[in-house]
Formats: sequence, structure tokens, C-alpha cells
Amino acid sequence: MNSRVLLAIAIAVIGAAACAGLPLILAGEPYLMRLVTMFSLLLVLAASWNIVGGFTGYPSFATGAFFGLGAYAAAILQARGLDWRLALIVAGIAGAVLAAPVGYGVLRLRGHYFAVASLMLGAILRELTTGWSDLTGGGMGLTVAGAGGDPERLAAFSLRISLALAVLTVLLGAAIKWSRLGFGLDCIRMNETAAAGIGVDAQKLKTYAFTLSSVTSAIAGGVYAGWIGYIDPTDVYDVMWSVKPIVAVLLGGVGTILGPIIGAALFVALEEIVWRNVLSFSSGGLGVLIVLLLLVLPAGVLPSLVSRKRRP
Repeated sequence: MNSRVLLAIAIAVIGAAACAGLPLILAGEPYLMRLVTMFSLLLVLAASWNIVGGFTGYPSFATGAFFGLGAYAAAILQARGLDWRLALIVAGIAGAVLAAPVGYGVLRLRGHYFAVASLMLGAILRELTTGWSDLTGGGMGLTVAGAGGDPERLAAFSLRISLALAVLTVLLGAAIKWSRLGFGLDCIRMNETAAAGIGVDAQKLKTYAFTLSSVTSAIAGGVYAGWIGYIDPTDVYDVMWSVKPIVAVLLGGVGTILGPIIGAALFVALEEIVWRNVLSFSSGGLGVLIVLLLLVLPAGVLPSLVSRKRRP
């Protein structure tokens, strides 16, 4: 067995063990359950962003838009009596249906032009959601059906689902990176013009990556809606749902398989340390810590450690 297969098996086994064991181990510890659930959701978003921003080299800020779309899609469907499993599947499909045409259009742009265009998607969806009050509840928000049960059972269930989704998203990223699609995306990242010259259909591959990334982001939004129990446009379309995954991947290592895992863990740990000890200066203090870490390890934690180990 080669190293890639072993890594995939290790991720799957450790992930399965975490899904089965952590809800039992953390029973009666709501703070730790919340922390691990937030880590899992951030990992999903970070690994999703890594498909576009890491493998392809396109700095997307649309992650939060698909997260919010998935949250509302799942919440609305559950309010109409649809089973939560089907609601999450439809949320993922909704993300793909929006991402395919939008991606095909905006991925013709590059650099900061693409970044700004992708950022605007979240703002547009937020305004549409706020205005369509008959369906979404508008600015008053929407209560998710079935979220009012036993808090401990809901917390354990949400933890298990978010962990499972995180493992599947990381494995999806690995499958893409090690496939022909991943090879094409790597060519695009290094030199898109040269890639087109050797026959790589850059527009098609970029759209595939953008669409796949949107599916897992939208499902994560559906999981979040069921966990929190109440959503509103200012929450689920918050730009931080796009920024945090980028920072997490930058911390862990852009374009790597394990980078989103390491980065998400570091980000959640830093955020919690700052919130607990420097509460009144949380945003500024967290920003300073992240900037310092990126200055010390500019390529991310994982690539920096590997490169230092290889030095003579």
C-alpha cells in the first residue's frame, strides 16, 4: 500500500472513531461539545475552500454564501416536513445548482477581480433572503423544525453529523488532489495560460472544483441550522464564514490534505484562548496572533515543518 492509501485509511479510521466515541466521551460537557462541533464545521468549510483556493489558486470568498444558502434550504425544507437527511442532500444540490453557472461566469476573472466578484455573491443572497420574507422569514429569521428537543441529544447528534461531514470533506479533497482533476487544477494554479496550451480545459475544471466546494459548504450550513435551531441572514451570511476558512487553511498549509485539519484546530484554539482571556479585545488580539503566526510560518504550519525537516 502506498502512502496516499495509508493516509486516506488513517483519516477514515480516526474519523470514524471520533464520530462514534466523542459524543459519548463529551456527554455532559456542553462547552467541549460546542467547541468540537465548531471545529468540525470550520474544518468542512476550510477543506471546501482548499479545493478552490488551494488546489486551483483562486481566492474565493463565496464559501459563506453557499453556507448560508444551505442553512436556509435545509431549514425551509424541514419546516415543510422533509426528513433532515433529505433536507441536507437537497441543500447540497442547491449549492451545486447555484455554483455551476455562477462559477462558470466568475471564474473567467482572476486575482482580486475574482475575489471581489465571489464576495458579492454572499451580499446578493443575503439581500434576496431578507426580502423574500414569505419564504425565509426575512430579517426576523427562521426557526428550524425539530430543533427544540432535548439539548444534550441535539448537541451529541450535531457533533456526530458535523464530524462525519468533516471526514468526508477531507477525503473528498484527497480524492480530488490525487486524481486527474487534481493534476489539472495543479497545472492551472502554476500557470493557467500554459495549462491551456497543453490541452487542459481550465474553465471546465475550475467550474468542477468550485461546484464540488459549494456542495460541502452548503451541507455544512444545513447542519449548522439544525444545531443552532434559529437562523437569520446576518448570521449565516456573515462574511466571517468566508474569512475564517481562508485563515485556517493559511495557518495549516494551502493546497495540502492535512492543512485544513491543522489550521482549523489552531484557529479554534486561538479564538477560544483570546475569547476567554482577552474578551474585550478578542478580534484585535486574535488578529495579532494570526498575523504573527503567519509571519513565522508563512507557508502554513505543515509545509513549514516539512521544509525545515528537509533542510540539511
